[in-house]
Amino acid sequence: MTAVLESGTPLQADENAARDYHRRSAGLRTASPAEAAAELAEISTSIRRDILTTIQSAGMGHVGGDLSVTDLMVTALWGTLHMHPTEVDHPQRDRFVLSKGHCAAALYSTLASCGFFPRSRLSEYMAPLSPLNGHPARLKVPGVETNSGPLGHGFPVATGCALGAKLRGETWRTIVVLGDGEMQEGSNWEAAMTAAHYRLGNLTAVVDRNRLQQGARTEDTKSLEPLDAKWASFGWEVRVIDGHDHRAIKEAYAPSTTGQPVAVIANTTKGKGVSFMEDRVEWHHKVPTDEQVRLALEELNR
Repeated sequence: MTAVLESGTPLQADENAARDYHRRSAGLRTASPAEAAAELAEISTSIRRDILTTIQSAGMGHVGGDLSVTDLMVTALWGTLHMHPTEVDHPQRDRFVLSKGHCAAALYSTLASCGFFPRSRLSEYMAPLSPLNGHPARLKVPGVETNSGPLGHGFPVATGCALGAKLRGETWRTIVVLGDGEMQEGSNWEAAMTAAHYRLGNLTAVVDRNRLQQGARTEDTKSLEPLDAKWASFGWEVRVIDGHDHRAIKEAYAPSTTGQPVAVIANTTKGKGVSFMEDRVEWHHKVPTDEQVRLALEELNR
């Protein structure tokens, strides 16, 4: 698959970055838990910087959710899954699906860090005719498994990926990241029921549980608790973690121990890493000023 900008400018792999990704990713698999967590935290901080400057340049984006999901995404792509930035349709690749597709800046920044395309192309985020638009598109961006953004769609697709692997006797895994507000969509619970029925132990669903959605707290909009018990009642193996603790995330991404699909409820903070954005609903879809970006980068550089 070659992702092509309508004007003719393709998004192609950054081979140097891809080589570095393969080297560091392999090292993360053999490093001690403490060493791996420290390196993943370093990568996540770098991704958060890119998210801020990318959204600042575009003048639009979902910075709060981008920052809350960063650690979950980095640990999946760098520390867990086997990805192939220079061969994106590799048949044995693991699959990663970002169901909360409005947090595209986090996905693009992480894919660029892996070498799926040059980091310099992040400056095209949301630009006219850019493939890096507000919701990820599979035919435009290497490393994107499926178009996502409409809530409740990515998880069913990921379930289909995992079912396809099982039917074919393949060993690759699928990790899908969902927003907690997205769990108010009925199609997600249909997917959860289906995955448990077919015992898709190769599927991990990760809920970015930051407790905020577009305009309010999730529990004020439509209560989700007890979320862990709900997943368990659908037949899932449930793991509840601190979604910013890289060691805990990496351990939670370990394969199923029961043969059932795994649900990771990752307690996170919207706007994580930037004090004046943390746990503030207005940063769901708000663009920081130049001064706010300067202050945010100062915090992340400490």
